[in-house]
Amino acid sequence: MESKGTTYLGIDGGGTRCRARIEDENGRPLGEAGSGPATTRIGVEIAWRSVMDAAEAAAAQAGLTRDDFSRMHAGIGLAGLGRRGAEAALKRIAHPFASVAFISDGMAACLGAHSGADGAIVVAGTGSVGVGLIGGREIRLAGYGFAVSDEGSGADMGLQVVRQALRAADRRGEISLLLSEVLGAFDHDPGQAVAWSEDARPADYAAWAPIVLRNANQGDPVGRRIVKRAADAIGDLLDLFLARGIDRLSLVGGLSEAITPWLTPDLRARLKQPDADAAAGALLVARRLVPPERENDREQASKFRV
Repeated sequence: MESKGTTYLGIDGGGTRCRARIEDENGRPLGEAGSGPATTRIGVEIAWRSVMDAAEAAAAQAGLTRDDFSRMHAGIGLAGLGRRGAEAALKRIAHPFASVAFISDGMAACLGAHSGADGAIVVAGTGSVGVGLIGGREIRLAGYGFAVSDEGSGADMGLQVVRQALRAADRRGEISLLLSEVLGAFDHDPGQAVAWSEDARPADYAAWAPIVLRNANQGDPVGRRIVKRAADAIGDLLDLFLARGIDRLSLVGGLSEAITPWLTPDLRARLKQPDADAAAGALLVARRLVPPERENDREQASKFRV
């Protein structure tokens, strides 16, 4: 097979799934694929396996083999990268690539949303976080992980609805169609809900978010309170970036479209559509990894530090 020369890999590794995208030197997409969760919260080795599964699947789509990884520069955005020891553990793993740079999934999304320029994003997905870039300096708000943080996320919405369902089962709180639906999934047996919770991960809690949103949009009072609470948390992060003088704002993540109508009108008016996604942001980082003698055509990628 003829070599395709230098290639670039962008990884968007989140709490629910991992996406890999490969491009050639001219930015032409060669392959894209996905795999399972890639957050360090489920273990660095598991996250890395998801990265490699996605990368190998994308390479196969591109007609590349593992041997071609030696000419591939990789920008890898991962959820949970800020956890103590996570980045150091990832850097100790032997990799097959020409070079690798690790960034948080939030920074990857921010770089993609604003094409590497200053701006900020709030992620509303399985987890939540605010990430901004000012003069090449990263600003990070919240996103300390479920369940101590991540307000406004799918996981947090799921936690709230399961908690309210258990209160309703005890008749300590109101019952609603939403809570009846949640309890029905556990055969109206609180013991089943408790057993489920003992092994449930953030993605499992986040699976309840679409049900909460559907009921909220249909007028369920409990669902509306949960979604409004989530939207207020997301709005608080947007307001904090505005207070710091950042006026390029985007809302990203799997729940961003569903949450946007619940934001205040003034915040909705300030949001801009992202230029691109987190995989594109990771690719910007990957392109910074080329040797210095080849950087003269990489000006866009050199406008930021990570």
